[in-house]
Amino acid sequence: MELAYVCEWEKRPKSTHCPSIPLVCSWSCRNLVAFTTDLKNEEDDKDVSHLIHIIDTEHPWDVYSINSGHTEVISCLEWDQSGSRLLSADGDGQIRCWSMSDHLVNSWESVLSSSVDGDPIVALSWLHNGVKLALHVEMSGSTNFGEKFSRVKFSPSLTLFGGKPMEGWLAVTVSGLVTVSLLKPGGALLTASESLCRLRGRVALADIAFTGGGNIVVAATDGSSSSPVQFYKVVVSVVSEKCRIDTELLPSLFLRCTTDPLRREKYPAVTHLKFLTRENSEQVLLCASNQSGSIVECWSLRKEGLPVNNIFQHRSPVVGEKQPTILKWRILTTTGDLERVSAIALPKLPISISNTDLKVASDTKFCPGLGLALAFHDGSIQILHRLSLHTMGIFYGSSSGQRPGEDSAIKRQRTGGPTLHFKALQFSWTSLALAGVDNHGKLHMLRVSPSMGQVLEMNTTLRHLLFLLEYCMVTGYDWWDVLLHVQPTMVHNLVEKLHEEYMRQNQALQQVLATRIVAVKASLCKLSTATAARACDFHAKLLLIAISSTLKSLLRPHVLNTPDKSPGDRLTEICAKNTDTDIDKVMINLKTEEFVLDGPPLQSLQQLIQWVGDFVLYLLANLPNQVREKTQRRRFSSELTSRHILLSPPPPQGSMVRPGFGFMRDGASLGMLREMLVMIRIWGLLKPGCLPTFTAMSDNQDSMQLLFRLLTKLWLCSRDDGPPQEPDDSLIDECCLLPSQLLVPTMDWLPVNDGVIVKLQGKHPLRLQFGKALCLPGLGSNTPLEVFSRSPGSQKMDNLRCVHMGVYPTEESKACTRCGCVTMLRSPNKTNAMKQWEQRWIKNCLCGGLWRRIPPTVP
Repeated sequence: MELAYVCEWEKRPKSTHCPSIPLVCSWSCRNLVAFTTDLKNEEDDKDVSHLIHIIDTEHPWDVYSINSGHTEVISCLEWDQSGSRLLSADGDGQIRCWSMSDHLVNSWESVLSSSVDGDPIVALSWLHNGVKLALHVEMSGSTNFGEKFSRVKFSPSLTLFGGKPMEGWLAVTVSGLVTVSLLKPGGALLTASESLCRLRGRVALADIAFTGGGNIVVAATDGSSSSPVQFYKVVVSVVSEKCRIDTELLPSLFLRCTTDPLRREKYPAVTHLKFLTRENSEQVLLCASNQSGSIVECWSLRKEGLPVNNIFQHRSPVVGEKQPTILKWRILTTTGDLERVSAIALPKLPISISNTDLKVASDTKFCPGLGLALAFHDGSIQILHRLSLHTMGIFYGSSSGQRPGEDSAIKRQRTGGPTLHFKALQFSWTSLALAGVDNHGKLHMLRVSPSMGQVLEMNTTLRHLLFLLEYCMVTGYDWWDVLLHVQPTMVHNLVEKLHEEYMRQNQALQQVLATRIVAVKASLCKLSTATAARACDFHAKLLLIAISSTLKSLLRPHVLNTPDKSPGDRLTEICAKNTDTDIDKVMINLKTEEFVLDGPPLQSLQQLIQWVGDFVLYLLANLPNQVREKTQRRRFSSELTSRHILLSPPPPQGSMVRPGFGFMRDGASLGMLREMLVMIRIWGLLKPGCLPTFTAMSDNQDSMQLLFRLLTKLWLCSRDDGPPQEPDDSLIDECCLLPSQLLVPTMDWLPVNDGVIVKLQGKHPLRLQFGKALCLPGLGSNTPLEVFSRSPGSQKMDNLRCVHMGVYPTEESKACTRCGCVTMLRSPNKTNAMKQWEQRWIKNCLCGGLWRRIPPTVP
């Protein structure tokens, strides 16, 4: 483990951020981290505001602080399974549901609330939606995604008519009450409360888990290690429009340390109670502590045969009769005496934890999801195997004063630990990152090595990272935490292997993941200077796919009894078969009735059509440069080989090239551009105002005809159904003449990404401050190409609408948290066609990232 960055609060003259007690933290699958602090007024100790802070891990300084309105300290924070809504609960029984305002990660509002007046909440969870995707580590070398990741049969906690999961949340109070709030389809809340058992007692700690059959299991303890840990089954149902809660007592357990004569009175209090995973109610983790130390125990619920009296053992068994069984809690393992534990983080990666799978994981050296993190009062963090509890990794805080080479036994003998320690810990959803909030309110982001310090071959490391990237692609989770471990030298191989695995999947799955894989490739390529230009190509391809699908969606069949294929599919089929370089001859084979549209939609989409035309012109005009650079690299590589110069390897294929190089061999993208030119040509006959505008040197120049002819020749060289060919000399000569025939535009290739991920390549952690954007002086050797940089006086681009906003835009803007794509927050368009385009990106960017509001540029 190593520290990636630390973000701290700015010192204020009259008020200060201090960690709340208890301090809570939660990490969503979209890589949003929520945590709490209390804002105290130094002049009035009673003036305390309980705040919730939400950050995006890529822009941790851009914190959105919510004055929660909770009157007591916040005791629970919980993200839903989509990562877009947040629950908060406090010591007065108030529960609030927070949702994004305008789908912005730095703008939140309270949309729903429920309460159990005066009864503090000790545990909180969303109801399970029945979706669970398991990782099969032993199949990580398989080529089929269906073998690597499988849907686990898991019933939702509650279903509506037709089997649709019902949304809602469940909470446990300190008085032993379980309360459920159900969100009805109309938006109203249906609430109910019930005692966990007939004899209600104090509940100091509790946790919630779910079973595959749709039941809920609650673990509860009164905080004393000499008292039993009780377990309850909770069943939620809706009867006659009313919520009903049924509870049942399950087998309980006593901590092992209370039965050990040497430790019977040593650890009087239970300080942590957690199920190992939310979807596994049969394994639980317990931590008992005193003022200076702790002990951790892991328990498992097992089915055991019920002993039968000797009198009945010789009775002849009935056919089909089985030995009676009983459920009992059995201890799996326990730690020795530890430093006092201040926080626990459990992994969210759904890896099966049977003994067989653990052996497979040990053989494959795949560690993510197998470790749990313990933070200690001396400032250190240990990652322990979640079943055997042996140490897998250690992080020594800046104040612990111990070096990695020192013996941990010596560390336990030291007394009087330092003040800095972690009060809350959370793993990311791939378990490759760990967020911790210390007792000063600072946020620490730590890398967690996928090998847990084991020295692995490069191919094994790449396979592990590839496995987790594929998991994020299939689930739709954000992969920022995986990028933390990607070194610049890995980027090219990861992109190539990811493409190979993608091409081995069936056609239907490829279609589902088509845009996600392009977004993953783009984010990977930004991490290396050698592949930075390829990131431009992948981002352009995302926009190209989106514009193509939008333009094709405008086509309507001429008659209702049409064949199975849509007009867009027929256009693709005809353009693929017809290799004619004359655009008008290709148009003859199409039914022009399907292209008849009203004028306003076409006119409103003109800026998108203009981008397509400019993009084709740029690609063709730069083709000679691309071919020349490719030839020079090949010649350089052959010279090194012939001279046997091994001092430095030849540059990898596709490295240090201009933007646009990736499209030279991309027959599918070139074919897509060719189809759009045909559509634009037909629409131009109906509405000339929608045609792209080119600055031609001759008045009688047919620009669309010229571009289509050259594009078709380039497409024929890179078609998927034939062997790849080099562009012939005649095509290169014609492309060389293009700048003298048409004015070649400058392309704003890639949005500026001002996040931290490209600045975390070094080993030194970044020191950040909430509220102040990251600004590093100078450009290091790891800084990507100049295509990412913009001069202060350059035009700002709306990357979605493909329009310039000026040097100092007056409109409010939002930017993508993942790729940095910028667009105006409010729509300036009135036509339905453009509004339809904008609605596609109201929640997410082209790459799938979330939006955040950005401050205006001040002159």
